Amino acid sequence: MTNIFTLSRITMADLPQVGGKNASLGEMIATLSTAGVRVPGGFATTADAYRAFLAGGGLAERIEAELARLDVSDVVELRRVGAAIRGWIEAQPLPADLERDIRAAYAEAMGADAAPDGTTWAVRSSATAEDLPDASFAGQQETYLNIAGIDHVLHAVRSVFASLYNDRAIAYRVHQGFAHRDVALSAAVQRMVRSDVGASGVMFTIDTESGFDRAVLITSAYGLGEAVVQGEVNPDEFTVYKPALQEGRPAILRRQLGDKAVALRFAAGHDVGSSTTMTSVAHEDRRRFSISDAEVHELARYAVTIEEHYGRAMDIEWARDGVDGRLYILQARPETVVSRAHGPVLTRFVLREHGRVLVEGRAIGQRVGAGPVRVVTSPAEMAKVRPGDILVAEMTDPDWEPVMKRAAAIVTDRGGRTCHAAIIARELGIPAVVGTRTATTALADGADVTVSCAEGDDGFVYAGRLDFAEQSIPVERMPQPPVRVMMNVGTPDQAFALAALPHQGVGLARLEFIVGTQIGIHPRALLEAEALAEPLRSEVARRVEAYASPRDFFVQRVAEGVATIAAAFAPEPVIVRTSDFKSNEYAHLLGGEQYEPREENPMLGWRGASRYITPSFQECFAMECEALRFVRDEMGLRNLKIMVPFVRTLAEAAEVSAELAKHGLQRGRNGLEVMMMCEIPSNALTADRFLDHFDGFSIGSNDMTQLVLGIDRDSDLVAAGFDERDPAVLEVLRLAIEACNRRGKYVGICGQGPSDHPELADWLVDAGIQSISLNPDSVVDTWLRLAQRAGAPVEDRSGHAVPDPVAP
Repeated sequence: MTNIFTLSRITMADLPQVGGKNASLGEMIATLSTAGVRVPGGFATTADAYRAFLAGGGLAERIEAELARLDVSDVVELRRVGAAIRGWIEAQPLPADLERDIRAAYAEAMGADAAPDGTTWAVRSSATAEDLPDASFAGQQETYLNIAGIDHVLHAVRSVFASLYNDRAIAYRVHQGFAHRDVALSAAVQRMVRSDVGASGVMFTIDTESGFDRAVLITSAYGLGEAVVQGEVNPDEFTVYKPALQEGRPAILRRQLGDKAVALRFAAGHDVGSSTTMTSVAHEDRRRFSISDAEVHELARYAVTIEEHYGRAMDIEWARDGVDGRLYILQARPETVVSRAHGPVLTRFVLREHGRVLVEGRAIGQRVGAGPVRVVTSPAEMAKVRPGDILVAEMTDPDWEPVMKRAAAIVTDRGGRTCHAAIIARELGIPAVVGTRTATTALADGADVTVSCAEGDDGFVYAGRLDFAEQSIPVERMPQPPVRVMMNVGTPDQAFALAALPHQGVGLARLEFIVGTQIGIHPRALLEAEALAEPLRSEVARRVEAYASPRDFFVQRVAEGVATIAAAFAPEPVIVRTSDFKSNEYAHLLGGEQYEPREENPMLGWRGASRYITPSFQECFAMECEALRFVRDEMGLRNLKIMVPFVRTLAEAAEVSAELAKHGLQRGRNGLEVMMMCEIPSNALTADRFLDHFDGFSIGSNDMTQLVLGIDRDSDLVAAGFDERDPAVLEVLRLAIEACNRRGKYVGICGQGPSDHPELADWLVDAGIQSISLNPDSVVDTWLRLAQRAGAPVEDRSGHAVPDPVAP
């Protein structure tokens, strides 16, 4: 019988002996080190050694008999039985041959170390039923860190063996249908990566919310990774685009600064009982990212290499050693939730009404749940959680697993997208809002609430039980529509999820939405940050603290927002409209009031093209252009097209075209197409001459209707007269469509009209429109309706014809 394997000689073929985690570690050391993936070495005990240990003194039979009587739904009895079994295992000495072999392997590993006196070890658990493609659970067994000396290592190995009978692990095996006697444990003794004085985190090779598989999600915080996993700290988050990474281009789509208020570090001692301590992070470190862009790219390359080797989405733990400054992979397991969720029908939750927001945080699960609040302050109170309750806690850890599956939703004060509560909520298929800060005090025990994770990255807890719907959307067998059916996309945080819907690209992405949600500061206030008066100057400085300069903050954040949408829908076209804030809307941004005029009718005032060519705003527009050029030319997202709004005159058209070219956005360069919003009667009446400056039109039916009919679309008094189907409006639209088709140029519509009025969509198709861009909630129905109207067969999943989805 073999008791010990060296990690560097282990492969996935050894999984029955060393478990999924250790098999993966060995596989990476053996096969991926030449590709640059750095994994700390060591050795592992075998499943045979573990079984021999349990065989001593009839321990296995005593454990089996105790578990046979256990009902794991009784959390009090589960806690008693688990503690008893762990006590038996801790009291049993290791077999003499196993202890001898561990001592020999330890001596060999220490002998290979350049500075053995300073070496410490991580003793990790690896069960034969964990980290499998169809069975994975976060933190089932224990890991002991910063262990020094062979006697302490031996103690840690026995404690790891005992952790196979943690309460959560016992319950997990029952729920997964594994017989306890069939599961064994391997203990890895692995070189300690000093992330306690460095940084650490988790990364996934798939977006954990939407299932978008062309991105790597990385979380990072200072100190030991347990603080991230257990939700003690809200980490930094990075999203990296795989295709750009593989081309050697800048690939970071999104950066989100976490508060990182604390870091988990080692205290005194090097034995199993040695403590860690939560220390406060200095303000200047909180307000900067915990890893550099270069390190983000390096980690993402590791992730892609590991994913390609295993041929599936992966969940990976990493650490940066604060002593040698290097990045290491600590473990890699198959991602088992999002990657298995795809099928021919997409399920989407839609909140049909809104209420008072009680708390908000990070959304997990893209679902909605409702029920009574159950505030739980410790695992000892878990028994009070009933099926259908909203579990509210400061944070959760693996000990909470037995009751988490009872909840309709989970809400925590602390945690990020990769914390324990988030991971388990995804596995259980329930929504969770994490990192709310105040849920345990702001939510009243017993009060009915609705937890919504269906509105983007932000999750909301609303007062009361609100109406919501679960929609089934076919994503296969979509028939060919008679025109291109595109989508209007509001904010980047919904892009990955919306890209899962049937689509043929994005017909409208509004840059002002990105500025509003990701910048929140008037662009001139950023350009003139040093000259601002207090307290505005300090507030701007606080918001941009993580960036090299206020200008870099604007350019980088806008580029991230645009790149996220372009990447989500690539290779389909994505048309981004440059900012179209009105003066009253710009005034609402931080610092905006001191730069914006007070206009009687901002809708007809200083907006769109006229802003870009005004000297006081030209440098603001230059920042937009810089961001757009970076996305296209540096990141390589050439599916991005640009659209200019509210071009009143031919002179403005010429000046704006020149301004774009001056900043590297010249029509035709690197295949760039520049469109124009056709939303003013002058655009249609002199369409041919406007088209001399642009590659096509996208019709804005809202503005066009108000200007043709002389109706303020924001006025309640004349709202009844606002109708895109008015004959005068249709005649102007016909002029624009015919001009574009005559010139062989693009023409689409991105206004609200086709979403609201199916007969308008029919008219547009008959008039020769090339694309219709719709709000996400109407894309599928309009697509199917237009296809069936054009004679395309529409089938259900079984291949049977279905009726017109909008027919009575």
